[in-house]
Amino acid sequence: VQLQASGGGLVQAGGSLRLSCVVSGQTFSRYAMGWFRQAPGKERELVAAANSGGNTWHRDSVKGRFTISRDNAKSTVYLQMDSLKPEDTAVYYCASAPPVPSIRNFKGRYWGQGTQVTVSS
Repeated sequence: VQLQASGGGLVQAGGSLRLSCVVSGQTFSRYAMGWFRQAPGKERELVAAANSGGNTWHRDSVKGRFTISRDNAKSTVYLQMDSLKPEDTAVYYCASAPPVPSIRNFKGRYWGQGTQVTVSS
């Protein structure tokens, strides 16, 4: 299984980015997908996740600003990030795993390489 994340970059506060993660080597539609992030000196945290059935979850700090979506035909999961804040600066990782009963408890089994998101004030 391979996950290839892209779309990170440098953006000013209030700006937008869209992260993409293309997955190969698994039946994409059957897996839950998630985006994590890790800022310097902090633990990795789950940002958003989408189960195979379409249920989604977003952490409180990004609700209303970030949106996870998936395109099963393209084996791709997206993270649309709007109204970015400096505290969103982190390396963002996509991950996949078998479906979970509660998507908020998503834990990745397969991981992408990470893409840097930097938000300047």
